[in-house]
Amino acid sequence: MAELKPIGIDVLLRRMFHEYRNEGKIFDLPKDRFFRGNPVLDTSAVFQGRRASTPLGPAAGPHGQMAQNIVLCWLAGARIIELKTIQILDELKIPRPCIDIHNVGYNVEWSQELKLEASLREYVAAAMMIEILKASGLLDGIADFQPAIRNPQSAFRNGETILDMSVGYSLEGISSPGVRRWIESMKDARAVIDELRGCLTGPLAPYRDLDFPATVSDSISLSTFHGCRADEIERICRFLLTELGVHVCVKMNPTLLGRPAVEHLLHDVLGYDEIRLRQEAFDNDLKFDEALDILSRLDAVARGCGRRLAVKFSNTLVVENHGSFFTGPVMYLSGQPLHVITLNLVREFRQRAGGAIPISFSAGVDARNFADMVALDFVPVTTCTDLLRAGGYGRLPGYMARLEARMREVGAVTRAEFLLRHKGAGEQAIRRVVGELREPLAREWGRLSAAQAAAAEQWLSAAHAALLGWWNRGWGRSSSLPADTGKDAYAILNDVLAGMEREFALRVWPAVPPRLGSFWRDRIERLESLLAAQAGLLNTAPIVEQATADPRYRAAENRAAPRKIGSRLRLFDCINCDKCIPVCPNDANFVYQTEPVEAAYSDYRVEGGRLLEMAGGRFKVEKAHQIANYADFCNDCGNCDVYCPEDGGPQVEKPRFFGSLGSYRAAGRQGFFLECAGERRTIYGTLEGRPYRLAVEGDVARFDDGVVEAELRCSDNQVLRWQAKPGVAAEGHVIRLLPFLQLKTLLEAVSDTRRINYVNVKEP
Repeated sequence: MAELKPIGIDVLLRRMFHEYRNEGKIFDLPKDRFFRGNPVLDTSAVFQGRRASTPLGPAAGPHGQMAQNIVLCWLAGARIIELKTIQILDELKIPRPCIDIHNVGYNVEWSQELKLEASLREYVAAAMMIEILKASGLLDGIADFQPAIRNPQSAFRNGETILDMSVGYSLEGISSPGVRRWIESMKDARAVIDELRGCLTGPLAPYRDLDFPATVSDSISLSTFHGCRADEIERICRFLLTELGVHVCVKMNPTLLGRPAVEHLLHDVLGYDEIRLRQEAFDNDLKFDEALDILSRLDAVARGCGRRLAVKFSNTLVVENHGSFFTGPVMYLSGQPLHVITLNLVREFRQRAGGAIPISFSAGVDARNFADMVALDFVPVTTCTDLLRAGGYGRLPGYMARLEARMREVGAVTRAEFLLRHKGAGEQAIRRVVGELREPLAREWGRLSAAQAAAAEQWLSAAHAALLGWWNRGWGRSSSLPADTGKDAYAILNDVLAGMEREFALRVWPAVPPRLGSFWRDRIERLESLLAAQAGLLNTAPIVEQATADPRYRAAENRAAPRKIGSRLRLFDCINCDKCIPVCPNDANFVYQTEPVEAAYSDYRVEGGRLLEMAGGRFKVEKAHQIANYADFCNDCGNCDVYCPEDGGPQVEKPRFFGSLGSYRAAGRQGFFLECAGERRTIYGTLEGRPYRLAVEGDVARFDDGVVEAELRCSDNQVLRWQAKPGVAAEGHVIRLLPFLQLKTLLEAVSDTRRINYVNVKEP
């Protein structure tokens, strides 16, 4: 099985600067796909007490696994990034391939493929790289992107970012010394940050003394296996909240909806008759009443220790393996059908639990439904399957573009206002929130004096009128205010809130019992989020009904698979569609340039201590544009093979370059390793099962095929001299020049830094 092998933060940064300066890209993402945000719209959202510039992010899948993946998410607009799940078992053997996105989505992977220490370094490095990007000024429109600090305060307007840990899967594992130490290191990463600072030398030195936040993450989305008992989930959450002091979001399984409901949606409504459910998953998973009970208790625990509790809908759905892509008996469903199932689960949850517990959402999210998910007050709205489709990370800016367009359509300048203006929910949401403010007053009425009751009632009536007045004049916009700035909308809302708080402090707080005053003070501080939450509740039923009836989620609309054209990939040349580049979540596939060539060559047979020329063949490279693979970032997930129109798989047939000689030799398969020492460049390669080595210095090449070492002139490929390797019988051996020509072409092309990649990256 392929193993991921991260590279240093300095190498990633050198590539980042070089690639942007020379090609207008970062990790193969073009700069026109970078998210910079609309300056007149505020799409920010609060998650676990912290504000992020957008509610968008990747789910805890392959896009949150390595440093470059996380940076790519951020560049494309993700601001709440759920990191890939870690667990105590950090030496997994995951079947390959493990991702199947032919139409809907299936996978058989579940957690981080790196060891705990490597995961920690990747996540900390990613957080540091994001701060470096913000300080560099790149997203502020700096044209000559060079290593330099242009904004030492990292105040890029759309740069507020939250990294959310994902941890599994049992109390025994999570409370183990290794995982506990890992979580503490994410909460206080100063030791790792200081270690990585030492890598920022030379042109990167300006960033060494940036004020990198010591807390990389203080929140956890808890993932548990199917079958985890309710009491186990509750104990884990209590441990995380009280002993480790982190905010917790509990991931729920779609089985919570119950088999009859899931089966009805999957088969009767959506038409996915081929997808078969597993009864044991429903028998052993958490039940709805159990979930409501433990969440009620855990919410009280969280509030009692100054932490926050949220819930996430949902994990993938375990189903029978009905295909031939995977080898095991089960697989995990995502994508379009899971979107409808999970939305119906959310509606059921909100009908029974109300809106007290915030919801994070992940199930079949794409650019077309993202704005509706925002209108449901989901924070964050995360995606995975869609980013594995053609375009990859470059699909994310479309999410935000659609949201911004919808905000402009309804005249909203903030995310909260968009929720309230969606389907006209605002006035009803205000009435509900003010009604909730009145509820404890009714309970306390008999214990209040006439003066106390009058003060409280007068304040509530004035607050209701102020909020409705603010709403009716367009959420703070009037003809006397500029129409092109969201700041004024917030300014007027803040005036309303400040007035409510001032009147409350002067007239109500001194007069009413402390418990009543504390209740109201808490609600005033959270009034904006309370309004948004009520709007999300009001928007739930119509959005769920609309999605459930939408034909685009049904099986008939999701049968097509990426087209194959019948040709097979080779080492060189393909149709150059480049689909394999963005669909790789690890950015493992890359483009290199070579000179097209067509030349006849001869082979040589060793006979009687001499080389006898014999018939060879023709070596041909038709195109300048070529594809290769960086093996240390490739885990053979199979996704690029799904989207490649040709057969064979880019990760198999195209040149696989390893990051070290050791990893190349350990692979035992076709692959290459390139190293440079001064003017001497050497490439190691395995072709058709045989290892070769070619070293080039000037016009002289030394070619080792395991039996013979031959010296050739690069300019005309003539053999100048040769000798058998010590202890090897060479008589009758044929020196084949095709491997020589293949290695020489790869060496010259891939080492050319005019097109930067992970193989040739060096000081710019």
